[in-house]
Amino acid sequence: MPVETVVGTHATIHFDAHKCIHSRSCVLSHPDVFVPNVQGEWIHPDAQPVETLMHVAKACPSGAIRVVRNVPQAGEAAHSDAAPIVNTVRVRENGPLALEAELRVRGEQQASPRATLCRCGQSANKPYCDGAHVAAGFVATGEPATATFAALAQRNGPLDVQPTPNGPLRVVGNLEVVSGTGRTCNKVTETYLCRCGHSQNKPYCDGSHRAAGFIAP
Repeated sequence: MPVETVVGTHATIHFDAHKCIHSRSCVLSHPDVFVPNVQGEWIHPDAQPVETLMHVAKACPSGAIRVVRNVPQAGEAAHSDAAPIVNTVRVRENGPLALEAELRVRGEQQASPRATLCRCGQSANKPYCDGAHVAAGFVATGEPATATFAALAQRNGPLDVQPTPNGPLRVVGNLEVVSGTGRTCNKVTETYLCRCGHSQNKPYCDGSHRAAGFIAP
C-alpha cells in the first residue's frame, strides 16, 4: 500500500496506512486535519499551523504520520522525524510495543523514529502491529515488573530491531523499557522481546515460541 502524500501551503503530510494501528489520536485531536468517515480527500494540511501538525505527528505512536515543512526556516524544525533524546519502548496494556528511537527494522533505516510492533503474535503485518490483538482478545499487562538495572552510558543513538525467524525481536542499542503508566522498568543495551504472545515473562522472550509453534519471518 503506497504512502499517501498531501501537499499543503506550508507543510506536507505523509500517511503510511501500512503502519497505522488506528490509535485515533489524530482524528480525535484534530478532526479538521484528519477528517474521519468521508469519501475522497480526508487529510487537510492547511487546517492547522505547521507546529500543530508536527505535534499530531509526534503523538502518532506507529509513525504512520509524518510532517515536513515545505520551506524550512532557521530555528524551526524541518520535519517531525527528529530522534528522541531517550530511546524508549512503551509496553501497551493488552497491546503492542511502542518504540521511539533512531530505528532500524530488519536492517532498514526507518523514516520515522516511532513504530508499534506486534507482541500478540496475530498481526498479518509482522513485525508491525495491525490491531489484531483486539479481535484475538490478547491479554498482557502493560506494567511489567521492575528489573535491576544500571544507568546507561548513553540514552539515545541507533536502535536495531531484528525479528528472529520464528522467534522474538532482538533489539540492540540503548533502550529504556517503560510501562504504560510511565514507570521505567528496565534499561538495556540488548534484549529479546516476545512477539509470539505466549511468554510468561512478557515483554521479554522466555522461549515459549518453540512450544507454541510460532511461525514468522
